[in-house]
Amino acid sequence: MHSFSFERDRQTIHCETNGELQYARNLIFLHGLASNATRWRELMRTTELKHDTNLLAMNLRGHGHSLCFRKFTRQHWCDDIHALTKHLKGPSILVGHSMGAQIALDYASQHQSNLAGMVLIDPVFPQALSGLLAKVAHLRWIVFVTANVVRFFHRLGLHKQTYPYRDLEQLDIDTRALLDANPEKSIADLYMNPFADLKYIPLANYLQDLFEVTRKLPALSLISAPVLVLLSSGASTSHVDKNKIILNQLPDLEVKTIHADHWLLTEKPDEARLVIENWCQKKLSTK
Repeated sequence: MHSFSFERDRQTIHCETNGELQYARNLIFLHGLASNATRWRELMRTTELKHDTNLLAMNLRGHGHSLCFRKFTRQHWCDDIHALTKHLKGPSILVGHSMGAQIALDYASQHQSNLAGMVLIDPVFPQALSGLLAKVAHLRWIVFVTANVVRFFHRLGLHKQTYPYRDLEQLDIDTRALLDANPEKSIADLYMNPFADLKYIPLANYLQDLFEVTRKLPALSLISAPVLVLLSSGASTSHVDKNKIILNQLPDLEVKTIHADHWLLTEKPDEARLVIENWCQKKLSTK
């Protein structure tokens, strides 16, 4: 993978890319909670889109190589995406997983020009959360206050000195092998483990992610960009039927349901890739 970075608001934002940004069409990938740009490496490496499209996986502010100890919000991430688009030629499609899908929806409600569409992989909505995230939603202001208190101590230097850059592509490979050998195990037990995540992200940033995931989303009926949604049939983080009702507010919507939990790129990478690249080829070719 190649890398690309830019500065905004005293923060360096790092992206992983497939090359030198030579094409006039773009896919911008947005990862989920406590994640980083490597979430998209396997898709970027295997998709046919790499031959004629700029592929950019952002390390969102506060994550991976864009690590910081200052407060950030979903609006910061939207503004960072907007700054990134100024370095690009041609139309862009936003591809977001979970929290990244929320960011894409927020961005589309503010910046619809030159947006060819969005691909939302298992988007989550505060009113449809289940499991651990539903509990967080009820306690979100406690999470917010705790994040600010912890951030104060982080800024005093009371935190780990280094946070390794987690290779999520390799984690996916290892997880598939583990689940194949142990079919009784649940991927949610492996991927919704805060103690594993906190080796790679400051506690204040992790708490801020949780707060942002439970933040209200814009009115979907006002988003005119075409949207492809990939839904896992057995998602453990939200109620699938409620998600479908909410998503139907989008004026230009196509939904594809795939048998999986909440981590389609881990569980069904080839099936998800084919659906994404076929839809993106159609939308980018019409721009």
